[in-house]
Amino acid sequence: MVTDHHANLTRFDTGCYSPPVLAPSAFARRQMTLFDHRIRTLPVLVLMPHSRCNCRCVMCDIWKANARKQELGVDDLAPHLADLATLDVSWIVLSGGEALMHANLFTLCRALRDATAGRALRITLLSTGLLLPKHAQDVVREIDEVIVSLDGTPEVHDAIRNIPRAFDKLARGVEALRAQCPDFPITARCVLQRRNVHVLGGIIETARDTLGLDRLSFLTADVSSEAFNRAEGWEVEQKDDVGLAADQAEDFTQRVDETLVSHADAFASGFVAESPERMRGLAQYFRACAGLDSFPPIRCNAPWTSAVIETDGTIRPCFFHPGYGNLGDGRFEQVINSPDAIGWRRQLDMATDETCQRCVCTLHLSPWQRVG
Repeated sequence: MVTDHHANLTRFDTGCYSPPVLAPSAFARRQMTLFDHRIRTLPVLVLMPHSRCNCRCVMCDIWKANARKQELGVDDLAPHLADLATLDVSWIVLSGGEALMHANLFTLCRALRDATAGRALRITLLSTGLLLPKHAQDVVREIDEVIVSLDGTPEVHDAIRNIPRAFDKLARGVEALRAQCPDFPITARCVLQRRNVHVLGGIIETARDTLGLDRLSFLTADVSSEAFNRAEGWEVEQKDDVGLAADQAEDFTQRVDETLVSHADAFASGFVAESPERMRGLAQYFRACAGLDSFPPIRCNAPWTSAVIETDGTIRPCFFHPGYGNLGDGRFEQVINSPDAIGWRRQLDMATDETCQRCVCTLHLSPWQRVG
């Protein structure tokens, strides 16, 4: 899981790049969407090509359904590929499960590029990193960027992943990509939770100095939604096992302030994607979950600029809200612009919606901003 998450997010951050601005015509189409809530341009599409995962992370239940193998193949997407071009999809994020467990992932990538021929398309792979040595050559050839899941220092990472030598396997995966292409972009996502908040500075050092990654991003663990194979949510015991108690949330607030000083160079250089303000917002989120504070304000337009397609064809506005429908219901563009989908976007008030308030993974594109 990338939780950007799903890997443990599913959080993806347009701040990773300095994207060019939109052409005036595309800008006009995006503005029209904000007016009538009909999506005319969809910059970001998240695909879950494979349902299984090769880790057993404590903050994710995807692996609990490994026996129910599902894949999103070329044949599943073929009737909808023309819509991706029409909607100007320019960034595709391969999430999961572990996408590298897909039987024909790179054939799928080529089909996506062919469908958007003549248009700039960026493909990002979210991965546990365990299968990177096996697929390094294909990854470098077919993928533009890899975001690996990093849960802490080596010992902490192994404890959270719940598989033998998880960190060593991740490190070998990074080395394999570097051997193929020294400049290939490799960044990391870290899901902060009860088991790793005490090594915040160590996570930065592990990503930068031990693994030699290009960038690191943090997000808080999701303990409130039904995403990541939690159809009925979590029981209190599971939430307590991953989330922070009140005293731990207060300790983490202090640790953030200390880390902003002790690792100031990592923030100043941009190695850590989050600004100091954003890091303090993560601490506020944990305090809010513990009943000590309000949740940080949401700045997100994901339902108007992105969509998620799951392995069974379910189409969602984001990881956490209910689906609009399924690929089997009609063309992709018809599903995301059905009367029910348009009506849902029209009534959504993120300032009061509980799912949005508790969201750990937000996406915001400015009106002129393009990705890819």
